[in-house]
Formats: sequence, C-alpha cells, structure tokens
Amino acid sequence: MISPYRVEVVRSKRRRKTVSAQLDGDVVRVSMPAWMSKADEERYVVDLVARLERRERRERTDIQARADTLSRRYDLPQASTVHWVPNRRSQWATCDTATREIQVIERLAEFPAWVLDYVLVHELAHLVHPNHSARFWALVNRFPRAERARGFLIAKGTER
Repeated sequence: MISPYRVEVVRSKRRRKTVSAQLDGDVVRVSMPAWMSKADEERYVVDLVARLERRERRERTDIQARADTLSRRYDLPQASTVHWVPNRRSQWATCDTATREIQVIERLAEFPAWVLDYVLVHELAHLVHPNHSARFWALVNRFPRAERARGFLIAKGTER
C-alpha cells in the first residue's frame, strides 16, 4: 500500500538514541540520530509511518456512532461508551456489562469495516447475554457476515 504521506528524515548529531515522527499536514518528519545507518532509517520510517497511518484511521472511525447504528440495526442494547484501547494479545474487545462500556483494541482499525462491525455486534450481544450461550450466539449470528468475520479473526490471531 502506498502511503498518502511524504516523508522527510531529519538527522541530528544532538539526538543520541531516540527516533520520533511528527505528522505535519501531509508530511511525516522523522527525527533520528545522525549515526544511524540507512537500513535503520528505512526500518524506522516504515514502522513510524505505519503507526501514524493506523492512528489516523482510528481517529477517523467513530466507533461509538458505529456501535449505536449496529445496536439499532440488530435490535441490541446501546453501550454507554465504546472506545479504542491499546492492543492486547488475548482479546479483540471487551464488554463490561455493569457499566455497559465496550473497549476495542486498536489493531481492529486495520481490518475491514465488516470485521469491526462483527466484533461490535458480538460485544453488544453481551449486554443481553453476558456469556456465550446458544441464545447469545443466536443474537450474534444475525450479523450477516458473522461466520466469515470469525474466520478472518481466527486467521489474524488466536480465536478470541
């Protein structure tokens, strides 16, 4: 995928160890120590630009509004809050049934919209059934791409 950003690398003799990136309009300024190799530069630029692109994608996705739309569409309760959280190894999202809060890991912003929608429907269904009973799965499976989304998530990591 081609980045929508232009990259400008700024090397500094005063900078000792750290590498950072700032987004300024459509330019990503990567600041790094002067002593780093061209290979280090390339690796850091690829990584930091990808991070900025993910952050921009997350910020453009209003998951609260998306969850509200899905709750109406599939006749599920609304969550009190839905927000992004840093990536975890064991779960794609969590739902606190007491507070009605849904937390979604940032990595899901990289996936197709229908996968994010499936995860949101899954968590919203927990507001009705806080378990994985047959009745819970009946609610989740009303989402047309539920089985396909589960397969996608399994392929991307451990089944969650």
